[in-house]
Amino acid sequence: MRHLSFLAALALPLASVPAAGQEAPADVQPKPSALVADGMPDVPAALAAATRPYMEYRGASFVGWNPGDKTMLIATRFGNTTQLHRVAAPMGAREQLTFEAEPVGQGVWAPATGDLMLVQKDIGGNEFYQIYTMTDGRLTLLTDGKSRNALNAWSKDGSLIAFTSTRRNGRDSDIYVMNPRDPASARLVAQVDSNGWAVAGFAPDKSWALVARYASVEKTDLFRLDLGSGAMTPIGDHGKTVAYGEAAFAPDGTIWVTSDEGSDFQRLGTLDPATGVFTPRGPAESWDVEAFDLSDDGRFVAYAINEAGASRLRVLDVASGRARTVDGLPAGVIGHVEVAPWGAIGIGFTSARSAADAYSVDPETLAVTRWTKSETGGLDAARNIEPELVKVKSFDGLEMSGFLYRPDPAKFPGKRPLIMHVHGGPESQWRPEFLGSTNYLINELGVAYFYPNVRGSTGYGKRFVGLDNGPFKREDSVRDMGVFLDALAKDKGLDAARFGLTGRSYGGYMCYAAATHFADKLRANLCVVAISNFVTFLENTQEYRRDLRRVEYGDERDPAQRQKLMEISPLTRVSDIRKPLFVVTGANDPRVPASEADQIVAAVRGNGGTAWSLVATNEGHQWGKKENVDYTFWTSLLFWQHYLLN
Repeated sequence: MRHLSFLAALALPLASVPAAGQEAPADVQPKPSALVADGMPDVPAALAAATRPYMEYRGASFVGWNPGDKTMLIATRFGNTTQLHRVAAPMGAREQLTFEAEPVGQGVWAPATGDLMLVQKDIGGNEFYQIYTMTDGRLTLLTDGKSRNALNAWSKDGSLIAFTSTRRNGRDSDIYVMNPRDPASARLVAQVDSNGWAVAGFAPDKSWALVARYASVEKTDLFRLDLGSGAMTPIGDHGKTVAYGEAAFAPDGTIWVTSDEGSDFQRLGTLDPATGVFTPRGPAESWDVEAFDLSDDGRFVAYAINEAGASRLRVLDVASGRARTVDGLPAGVIGHVEVAPWGAIGIGFTSARSAADAYSVDPETLAVTRWTKSETGGLDAARNIEPELVKVKSFDGLEMSGFLYRPDPAKFPGKRPLIMHVHGGPESQWRPEFLGSTNYLINELGVAYFYPNVRGSTGYGKRFVGLDNGPFKREDSVRDMGVFLDALAKDKGLDAARFGLTGRSYGGYMCYAAATHFADKLRANLCVVAISNFVTFLENTQEYRRDLRRVEYGDERDPAQRQKLMEISPLTRVSDIRKPLFVVTGANDPRVPASEADQIVAAVRGNGGTAWSLVATNEGHQWGKKENVDYTFWTSLLFWQHYLLN
């Protein structure tokens, strides 16, 4: 049992980490310089050594195709950050293309020619993205270097890109077009007065573009943007609450979209830009169509559906309306879908027993070809636990479900401790993906993990996703957590006296809320980039996203809503937090400012409670540097060992 060597260190009193510039003792794992740790012990070197194989997995996310040389573009990590790589053939070597200190995971080759690559990158996780060209491993800036920019679409001939930028006032996402080979050609096409705007695609003749304005997870408005005059014409009835997902132009100008028009789920179909009429295409699906792409000749559509969290890939013949299912993939989750100009269907795929990897599918035979096989630290990923689907009915009869990973009962007999992990969003969904380093807790420490999908999660229809909207419904999702905890406490294989809970972002709010509402059911809570006070969160989150968050959580400017937001905020009820808390945050987080962590740590400690604090000064909301992620994992192990397992 390799983990036993460091357990003795956990009996030591909590100590401060070495001061800046002070060398760590030989038996202590050095802390990355960008991390500020407060109120927690040093990480024993023995712990880092014991977990090392679980820390050295990597993934290969499918990013796209190069139409010029038919190579595949993937994002993977060999050093401290994810970078873009090229793979020339199935199971070929990964040739690194970008060499930045910051993560680079988004890139696209010029359509038709593949002679130019564009990438999108920020600094320190601040999410103020810039767009660059990439040549010979070097990036050349195309945008202003200050505002927040997002690359949206590239015309089929590769001569024009569309992007949004907040450069005008720092808030609104205006729409620009540019010939990326001539940065001076950038011009403002449409000035808007809100956020959530994106160009979905260019019409084949480039005279107009399809524009989407995301208002909420339940509503997206579509527009026809004249690229010459800048006139924006609404498509369809914007008085309806309709959500659109992806959109793409066929060669003949037909617009394909996913939409929940007339359904509880996102369906694949075509849209008439003149009338706004949506026409479903292909067989009826009882789950969301979550991703799709068209072949360049318009003959077929490759699309993925989300069946209770697991993906299925289908290929629709446009002429006949017949769809065939790809059976060569195991149960898992499909990421990006892109059809190459020569017809190959590229996908990203992951499962509980497979790190993220890239595959292609032959549209004629449906044969699956694996392009990458990512390393898992020398461990046999096939031995990882497959989750079981747990279903419960909540306080109001609503059916919910989640994924439970149980440790091997032969290796770990008896009742097992459990950690519940609540997803962020809240417009998101836990799915049976690769757990990475979390497998260490399951496989080596015998800890069960449960991933719930409470009301407000995506993947279960638009009614389900809207059940937590606004301040007056928010705590219904908190009650859902309590129902899951009660159901799991009755499981004969779980130890109800050793339950912990964690979550990040909105899941971090749920983590704080659980600490206040369910202190009698939980031993400890680990909350990451978490909202502690909805009012201060809404007042301090970046201006470009504030209105979008008001739709989900409530409007703090309205007196009644402000009062309710304060009432349900964990900071208001901080005196109810009676169990140890671990708070993790990124200093550059534009979504949930670090002040949300500062104020709850101070309040818990002011009440005499225990609050560990870890801050990354070079990270934002989504951490991208391996050394920081690793050290955070080790400190989380110390926390769980000290307060949950001992």
